[in-house]
Amino acid sequence: MTTDAIKKPPTWFWVVSVIALLWNLMGVSAYLADAYTTIEQLEQMTQEQRELFEGRPAWVTAAFAIAVFAGALGSIALLIRKKWAKPVLIVSLIAALAQFVYNTFMTNTIEVMGTQAIIFPILILGFGLYLIFFSKQGITKGWLK
Repeated sequence: MTTDAIKKPPTWFWVVSVIALLWNLMGVSAYLADAYTTIEQLEQMTQEQRELFEGRPAWVTAAFAIAVFAGALGSIALLIRKKWAKPVLIVSLIAALAQFVYNTFMTNTIEVMGTQAIIFPILILGFGLYLIFFSKQGITKGWLK
């Protein structure tokens, strides 16, 4: 048996990596929808929602972009079995955390948007933490080079 055969990832590694990429591509899609919001879409928002959207600092938008694009890049790195997936996924999680801290503690987002505004960020942060753990495991087991 060769060392490559021993270090070949199991099927579930590929399943998780594909799910991670799809998840992060949904994030990229959400970011692009946010970045290209039209005036017509703004007019459909409540006044409170529009104030949140228009009052958001540029660094929060940048954190959103970094979080989703780094997450997608980290997921691609998992699929091509690269060790650098882990630091890229860490960057993604830090950016997501910065965005969520702002939305949760520095604005009235929960009051305006409801409990969804806290549940979904917790889900995103949990999945981000899992992907970091997953990439660490991939490095330890020799699946990522």
